[in-house]
Amino acid sequence: MSWTDDRVETLKKMWGEGQSASQIAKELGGVTRNAVIGKVHRLGLSNRAGFGGGKAAPKKETAPKVETKAAKPAAKPAAAAKPAADTPPPMSAARRAIIPAGQPLPPQPSANEISPEALASVREVEKTSKKISLMELTERTCKWPVGDPATDDFWFCGLTVKPGKPYCEAHVGVAFQPMSSRRDRKR
Repeated sequence: MSWTDDRVETLKKMWGEGQSASQIAKELGGVTRNAVIGKVHRLGLSNRAGFGGGKAAPKKETAPKVETKAAKPAAKPAAAAKPAADTPPPMSAARRAIIPAGQPLPPQPSANEISPEALASVREVEKTSKKISLMELTERTCKWPVGDPATDDFWFCGLTVKPGKPYCEAHVGVAFQPMSSRRDRKR
């Protein structure tokens, strides 16, 4: 089966009318719905959901039909508003920005915010920590990372771990929170 000009025009017309790829394939004959979908994409036709970069021709074919009927003028503004509602919201500049390696990441919102008391405790412990490297870690040293791994100022706590945990007592208090306190928080 080859895509002759007549078959392409039929496909464009039916696609513009809102026919499904299966219906178009049946009408054309000798072609599958996947072939129709592929041709629609190659022609750059709209996917009718507001996300595609389609041509204006199929949309113009359907617009006069809506305007000529007296009962459907109210449907035209709703149809014009639909693509705007279906389009995803624009990403914020912070989410689009690419941060080069070695640069600290911007602060991220957390679903499990740490209490100010626990943070103060951690800051005090980090002042007295051993500041060891990855190669110096053992099963008895706190493995809490501090800093940005892409910089030279990165280290691990290194204090004695709490039995059965990978961190010292202060870092366990931050890393492992009781289930009830997490459930009680508003998200």
